[in-house]
Amino acid sequence: MLAAKTQATRPEADANKTLYGILVIIGFCHMLNDSIQAIIPAMFPILERSMGLTFTQLGLISFALQMTASVAQPVVGWYTDKKPFPYALPIGLTSTFFGVIGLAFAPNFITIILSVLFIGVGSAVFHPEGSRVAYMAAGNRRGLAQSIYQVGGNSGQALAPVITALILVPLGQFGAIWFSFVAALAVGLLFYIAGWYARTLKAVEIQKKVKKAVSAVPRNMKAIKLALVVLVLFVFARTWYMSSITNFYSFYVIEKYGYTISQAQIYIFLFLATGALGTFFGGPLADKFGKRNVIIASLLGTAPLAVFLPFVGPHIAIVLVTVIGFILLSSFSVTVVYAQELMPGKIGMVSGLIVGLAFGMGAIGGVAIGSIIDAIGLAPTIIMMGFLPLLGFIAFLLPTDQKLNEWNLA
Repeated sequence: MLAAKTQATRPEADANKTLYGILVIIGFCHMLNDSIQAIIPAMFPILERSMGLTFTQLGLISFALQMTASVAQPVVGWYTDKKPFPYALPIGLTSTFFGVIGLAFAPNFITIILSVLFIGVGSAVFHPEGSRVAYMAAGNRRGLAQSIYQVGGNSGQALAPVITALILVPLGQFGAIWFSFVAALAVGLLFYIAGWYARTLKAVEIQKKVKKAVSAVPRNMKAIKLALVVLVLFVFARTWYMSSITNFYSFYVIEKYGYTISQAQIYIFLFLATGALGTFFGGPLADKFGKRNVIIASLLGTAPLAVFLPFVGPHIAIVLVTVIGFILLSSFSVTVVYAQELMPGKIGMVSGLIVGLAFGMGAIGGVAIGSIIDAIGLAPTIIMMGFLPLLGFIAFLLPTDQKLNEWNLA
C-alpha cells in the first residue's frame, strides 16, 4: 500500500510504470458504479409486480438509463480530451447518489424514469473519465490496465442479481436505499483519484506525451473511420444480445421452468460473473492471439450456444449461460483498447464512444425487445434473439493488429 501511495503521488517518476494501486481503486469504483446501474434491470420483476408495468414500460426504463448513460459519454470524453476536469468523477457520482435515493422512494413510473436519469448522468461522466485514468496509470501495459478497469464494471453488474435476491426481493423497491451508501463510498474514493489525476496532468512528461498524441493525426483516416463504424456496430450487436439476457431472460426462466424470482436471478448472476472473468482474461488472450481474433471469436463462439439456449432444460441452460457469459464478454476490454489504438489522440472520446454510444444503441434494442415480447410473446422473442451473435461476422471487416501497428507507425 505504501508503494502504491508513493507511485500515486509521484506520477512523474516513471511514465512507463504501471500504477496498480490507482488501477485497483478505479476498478473498484467501476464496480460500485456499475452495481448501482445494474440493479435497475435486476429490479424489473419487482417493479412489474408492484406497479403492474408492461414489458414496454420496463424497456423504456432501460432506454432512459442507457441513453442518458451512453449517448453523453463520447460528448464528455470529447470535451475532457480538450479541457481535462479531474473532479468530474466525484461530481458525476454525486448525481448517482441522488438518483438512487429517488429510486428507493419513487411512487410511480414517471418518478422512476427521472431517478434513473440522474443515475445515467453519473455513469455518463464516470465511464470515459475512468477509462482515461486507466490509460494514464497503465504505463506500458494498456491491455492489462483496461482489463482491470473493465472487470470492475462487469463484476458490479454480476453482483446485481445476487443483491436483488438478498436485498430487493425481501425489502422491495425501498431496498435500493442501501445503494446510497455505495454511491457515497464511490464519491469519497473518486476524490482521491481526482487528486492524483490533477497532479498527473501537471507532470511535464505526461503533458508532452499528451501533446504528442493529440498532434499526431493518423493516416488512412477513411479506413480508420470505417473500422470505427464496424467496431461500433459489433459492440451494438453484442450489447443487444446481452440486453436480452440481463433484462428479460429471468422472465423466461420463471415462465419456462416455473422458478421463483430469486432462483431466476442465479442464471443472470452466473452469466454476468463469468462475463467478468471473460472481460479480465480477454486482455491476455488478445496479447497472445491478437485483438481482432478475440473480437471475432467472442460473438461467433457465442452463436451456436445462444441458438440452443431456449430449447434446453434448466440444468443445461445454466451451463450454457455460464459459458456464453465468458465467451461473449471476452472482447469487452479488447474493443476499448482496439478503439484507442485506432484513434490514439482521442482517448476520452473513443472510450466514451465504444462504451457509451454503442450501449445507447443497445438500449434502443432493449425497448424493441420489450415491445416484441408484448407483441409476439416471451418465448419466440428469446428464440429470435439467439441469432444475434451471428452478426459477429462483420468483425472480419476490421483491420488486423499488424495493420493497426503500421498505421500508428506511419
